[in-house]
Amino acid sequence: MLEGRSLIKSYGRTTALSGVSLRLEAGEIVTLDGRRIDTLGEAELTRLRRESFGVIFQFGELVPELTALENVALPLMFNGHGRNDALGVAAGWLDRLEQTELGGRRPSELSGGQIQQVALTRALVTGPRIVFADEPTGALDTLAGERVMRLLTDTARASRTAVLIVTHDNRVAAYADREIALRDGVVLAGSAR
Repeated sequence: MLEGRSLIKSYGRTTALSGVSLRLEAGEIVTLDGRRIDTLGEAELTRLRRESFGVIFQFGELVPELTALENVALPLMFNGHGRNDALGVAAGWLDRLEQTELGGRRPSELSGGQIQQVALTRALVTGPRIVFADEPTGALDTLAGERVMRLLTDTARASRTAVLIVTHDNRVAAYADREIALRDGVVLAGSAR
């Protein structure tokens, strides 16, 4: 479970959150509709990825020197898994998205949609308690987007992972248990589906 009360976040003169309170239950999927905000610094993102958060960035943010398989395995290795074990688990996650053939390719050899799918598996591979996803289907065609959302939904339900998705896509929002609308950093509405 994740709970935040009276959250305030600014980027320079831009207020992203202004007194926002939010509770996210284990296994619940919530979409957040609001303006796009800048990402955290690399050191802070690395720490969050390594611990209990899974993060899916809008543009994938894969390590360019690593293969897709190594990118998926990386969080497991950060958490103490041996390389061979981590690569085996990572291969299983790529297979769940029917993307096994991507394993040996580097990000520069992948399409935007393929990068997004690799990033999704990397976020889920450690079984995080909470996944933050920024437009997780933005670069995907309809079929791949549905496959990604089914995997994300099935994983959330099975492992009781809370998922917070920032999206402007109504097809993605349809997978959510509830939707929160944000305008100028303030919650407009929150409702259960």
